[in-house]
Amino acid sequence: MKKIDDDAFCTLSAIDVCAQAGISRDTLYAYVSRGIVRAVVHPGDARKSLYDRRDVAGLLDRKRRGRSRQSVAASTIDWGEPILVSNITKIADGQFYYLGKNAVDLADDLTLEQVARHLAHLRCGPPIAAAMDFIPSRHKLPFERMVVMMADHMIGKSRGDGRPSASKIVRLGALAASGKPDDGVSPTHVLLANAWSRRKDAPDLLRRALVLCADHELNASAYAVRVAASAGASLPASLMAGLSTLSGARHGGLTPRCRVWMDQVEKAGRVEEGDTVPPGFGHPLYPDGDPRTKAIMAACDQTNDAFWARIVRDVTARTRQHPSLDFGLALLERELDMPKGAGLGIFAVGRMVGWIAHLFEQRKSGKIIRPRASAG
Repeated sequence: MKKIDDDAFCTLSAIDVCAQAGISRDTLYAYVSRGIVRAVVHPGDARKSLYDRRDVAGLLDRKRRGRSRQSVAASTIDWGEPILVSNITKIADGQFYYLGKNAVDLADDLTLEQVARHLAHLRCGPPIAAAMDFIPSRHKLPFERMVVMMADHMIGKSRGDGRPSASKIVRLGALAASGKPDDGVSPTHVLLANAWSRRKDAPDLLRRALVLCADHELNASAYAVRVAASAGASLPASLMAGLSTLSGARHGGLTPRCRVWMDQVEKAGRVEEGDTVPPGFGHPLYPDGDPRTKAIMAACDQTNDAFWARIVRDVTARTRQHPSLDFGLALLERELDMPKGAGLGIFAVGRMVGWIAHLFEQRKSGKIIRPRASAG
């Protein structure tokens, strides 16, 4: 019997599991022995066990999809079967891990530069040679400035395509988001804090958020980067694919939408009646709550009876959906009185590190990503 550190999710009895999944006890015990369903000893009766509801939900989902080749293929692009092998980030048991280390724990102490070295073997601490001549664009939003910077590198003369260039682009991305020239000294979180907020705790809160944003397995933007890299696209061209995908209203574009919703809620003092899921809530990989958002809310003292903690409980009670990273970044944008668009800027600056890790991992594989399609 495989026991897990956090047994809060082991709440189902054998009778419950067999009834929900439509399986016999022998099948359940076989699943436990194979590590498919986890179990812990029942705290009230050592002769019995309690089973992990997340694993049972996974069984039900696979049963619903069916196991035909066509259904498995369809599930690869719909939160289902894994589509490729990657060792960068693992999501499991309501947590996520950067190369085997709990990312929430890393966010307690590390900087984005340190995580870049951990994930992608980059040396991108300041000062970065030749970044001092960076001239910020006049575009208003941080994300727009990052796109302009990346486009310039994408269509300009070749400036290298390896890790030294990647390190420089990470720095340039932060500079573009900040809208300020490089001081040649400050790490990314201080650079952004100096540009965006007057709060004394801004640097540490931004440091934590950047680390939490660094990667999240094979999300849409990371996959876009890998597809471009697999086709032989340059470093900036591949990262532009990531930025383009992140801008989508169902990816990073949710962050500014959530900010608008939060402004409306604050003005009204409550959430409107109904069970509509607001932007910034719900994540299929975290049915019991996104650990990134939990960490950001705790760092912002939004717990217990704080206003946004109460709003979150209200929304979750109505919709059964927990806040996602987009909510956490929109909250941080508001709490630190940063300019609108800073939340998405944090997302993009942090995520560039993960994209670069995926790019080099994909290049190492030597394969082009070219899935097949089937008639519907």
